[in-house]
Amino acid sequence: MRLKIILKSKKNRLKIPFNYNHIVSAIIYNKIADIKYAEELHSSNSYKFFTFSQLNIHKFKRIHSGFLSQNGKIDFLISSPDDYLIKSLVEGFLNDLTINFIGEDLLIEKVELLPVPDFEEEINVKTLSPIISRTKKEVDGELKIWDLAPGDHFFKNLENTLIYKYLEFNGLESNDKNIKIFSEMRNVKRKRIIIEKGDKQTYHRAYMMDLILKGDKELLRFAYDAGLGEKSGLGFGMVKVIN
Repeated sequence: MRLKIILKSKKNRLKIPFNYNHIVSAIIYNKIADIKYAEELHSSNSYKFFTFSQLNIHKFKRIHSGFLSQNGKIDFLISSPDDYLIKSLVEGFLNDLTINFIGEDLLIEKVELLPVPDFEEEINVKTLSPIISRTKKEVDGELKIWDLAPGDHFFKNLENTLIYKYLEFNGLESNDKNIKIFSEMRNVKRKRIIIEKGDKQTYHRAYMMDLILKGDKELLRFAYDAGLGEKSGLGFGMVKVIN
């Protein structure tokens, strides 16, 4: 399921920093009406079975510290295979029609449940938030997490991660479904994203791109709902189906 959230600043102007993933992620957790469920989801070391898009900033210009929405309006999408999570978010957004965005109150103008596209055994998608694909690599005798660039290992990791997520979400140990993920590499854009957590910052190399997904329709729908790659709960890997 997928939601579109439209927000409006009372001041008709809104400053947005370049790196806002952690801000939007916190907003989502705070808007889950089931507080116990939100706490369990946030503290879980497992996959986060939701993702969100980059912000669509209306009538914006770039400034030294980020972006300025000159009419104070932004929107973004939230997606999850967990129907209960989406319903709890709808309840939370509608119960309190304001959001705190870096100290500024935004009004919730609209919460919209989006229709689900039709899925065939092959779909073309484009990213609505950048994809992270990672591996472990030995550096100076130590194993470190390494962000991959698009290539065979990158796409194979996407396939494996999607299967792992699908199995865990459905409480399965194995399955006979398969998926193939690749790209013609025509619209690839590298992005460097900073994630803030307390006083620490982590840097991630992620990619906006078009992809082709082939395989079982149920897996394709799960990829659409849950996102591709890692760090989905911090706003990575959301895709939309294109013709």
